[in-house]
Amino acid sequence: MPGGSDGPGAPGAARVPGAAGRPGTSVRLRGLIRLAHPFPSLLDGLVVGAVALVAGGDGLTAARLALSMTALQVSIGALNDVIDAPTDAGHKPGKPIPAGLVPRRLGLAVVVGGAGIGLALGAPSGSATVALAIVGLAIGFGYDLVFKGTVWSWVPFAVGIPLLPVYGWVGVAGSLPGSFVVLVPLAVVAGAGLSVANARADTELDTAAGVQSVALHLGERRSWLVDAVLLGAVVIVAIATLAATGASAIDLVCAVGAGLVVGLGVFVGRGRDRTRREWGWELQAVGAGLLAAVWLAGTPLGG
Repeated sequence: MPGGSDGPGAPGAARVPGAAGRPGTSVRLRGLIRLAHPFPSLLDGLVVGAVALVAGGDGLTAARLALSMTALQVSIGALNDVIDAPTDAGHKPGKPIPAGLVPRRLGLAVVVGGAGIGLALGAPSGSATVALAIVGLAIGFGYDLVFKGTVWSWVPFAVGIPLLPVYGWVGVAGSLPGSFVVLVPLAVVAGAGLSVANARADTELDTAAGVQSVALHLGERRSWLVDAVLLGAVVIVAIATLAATGASAIDLVCAVGAGLVVGLGVFVGRGRDRTRREWGWELQAVGAGLLAAVWLAGTPLGG
């Protein structure tokens, strides 16, 4: 999944000086962590690990695949910051490269290192898993280089989100069950909705930078409605298909719980406050990831 926005409470350009007026080690470390876009990177890894467990993988395999996806997402997120550094310098001083916390060259090293680690960790699962990892990188880099800041920014999300459960399952089983015929279209819709929620979190910053995001194109009210309708449809269809295929009561309760997290995120993200919109997007992403894992665990469709 393409990297998300920075998150609430992002540190500004303030530095803790070192020996030559440079940022201290702890501040540089925080800058590197921010460069990795930890929330979406870790969340995507956790989704992949959870799906790997549902697919029958052991704990070590699930952890390896989760770390693989996390590293791939770190690479994508770091490239996002490297590319945006010249623009961010005037509008997003809290970003680690414009703030002087991470040199641009080190950012490029994180891009290459993250991609290499992600591919290496995926390799033990076979060529199909490595191919999916390369596709994931291509989607993420495409977002960073081409689609970000345009009205088409939702496309990499819509294509990339379904890759997460596919990666986790293929990494264990080598092929996909029939249930993915339903899951993949749902994930596409969820990805499109999450892309709008993510763009809504940065509307003020994008306006200041002259970036025409999908949220700005739709406007405040319509962007929220699109997000709410898309994610609402995903939750309803997911729960309905679980019920129709004879899922257990526990699975249905868990699915409803995940849906409520999504709904809470949509509600929280409705306001004009940037921090609330950021929390809204994050809650929606967490809820959607939980819903995918619960749905795969509970559906008997070809599993």
